[in-house]
Amino acid sequence: MKGKRFLMVVGVLFLALTVAALPFVGACAAKPAAGPTLKYGMSICVTGVAAEKGTPMAHGKLDCVKYINEELGGVNGYPIEAIWYDNAYDAARAAVIVKKIMDEGALFFTTNSSKMMSCSMEIANRDGFPGIASFSSPVCTNPPKHIYAQMPDYGDDWAAFANYYMENIWEGPGKPKMALHLLNNPTGYGARDAALCLADELGIELLPEEEHAADTISEMESMTRIKALEPDVLFISSTPAPTAVVIKNAYELGMYPGIVIGCAHASYTKALVDIAGADIVEGVYGVYGTVEWGDDVPGMAKMMAYCERYHPQDAENMDYMFSWAEALIGAEILRLALENCGYEAIAWGDAAAWECVEKNGIQKLDYDVLGLQSPVKYTPGDNRLAKSVRVFQIIDGTITAISDWIVAPRVPFEQYPDLFPWAVP
Repeated sequence: MKGKRFLMVVGVLFLALTVAALPFVGACAAKPAAGPTLKYGMSICVTGVAAEKGTPMAHGKLDCVKYINEELGGVNGYPIEAIWYDNAYDAARAAVIVKKIMDEGALFFTTNSSKMMSCSMEIANRDGFPGIASFSSPVCTNPPKHIYAQMPDYGDDWAAFANYYMENIWEGPGKPKMALHLLNNPTGYGARDAALCLADELGIELLPEEEHAADTISEMESMTRIKALEPDVLFISSTPAPTAVVIKNAYELGMYPGIVIGCAHASYTKALVDIAGADIVEGVYGVYGTVEWGDDVPGMAKMMAYCERYHPQDAENMDYMFSWAEALIGAEILRLALENCGYEAIAWGDAAAWECVEKNGIQKLDYDVLGLQSPVKYTPGDNRLAKSVRVFQIIDGTITAISDWIVAPRVPFEQYPDLFPWAVP
């Protein structure tokens, strides 16, 4: 027992030292000017099993920081200093990173994923350190504490798609049978929880759910079970690579084309098309929180110019756009905090600064994000900053919007304490 305990201690120390030694992989982010800066913490998964998603997100937000610093002169004259580390989509690593970001004086922090936020939020909530999950699950913001969501969560994705499906696609009598294939972490469970709340109300029969791991290479066994139940629709809440596996297996089993497939926003990006192949995913539906690449909105031209200059491989990837929007929101939070509190009040990046940034920055947001996504505005009791998503479909290999903005009412998970004890204040 003592030997095991010693090895555990050594392992934790090794992880902490490893994270401490991580470089700020900041070639794509402008170095802050000498003097006072605004420290913006970022926990990003640029390696590991979700790298196909985390890498373009890292590029988007760091390119935007570069733009803000070099072309706009920072925020009210203060450069943004991006303090970021690669969490490799690893829970223990993420927990170490959030503490390190706090200790280095960041004013708030963001994570790419709900899984990484779920591993970080206990520390952040306990110490009053505000954070924003770019991609979020209901467990991150319920009950509302110090963690916020950039856009509606995976449960909202399921609700938006389910409503769209019932109103625009389903034509049969009775209830459609819906199968769920879920990543085995908050990305998948968020969609499941909303489905448990709302399926009866919407007139949908839920089939027994299936789960998969982020590193899965085959889901033939689980998809064979689903096929035997003769579903009308399959909803997947996962990241791009495993979603591609599930859809390819459905194709190989002769299920698709045939059934309808819908995806939550974590997987529904250009990486899915690239990994699975455009011919395989043609016609697949999905939910996402941005406009289309190239849409005529105020923030599009500058974002596209930076993408083309620094990361042309990310062109048409909505994750790049979404993370560019994250950095715009971060800059707006810092601007509000500066105007309401003054630099001296936030200079130290301590608990008092965090409180100022949360109450006078995040909670005073009312920002259109230059049209790149639905507007962000804090509503007491609802820590989702944006409230709307859109339904898309892959048409001729391109992710194409087929709906207008759909408002996602907050799902009252706390009203079902037996099912969702985590939502009870």
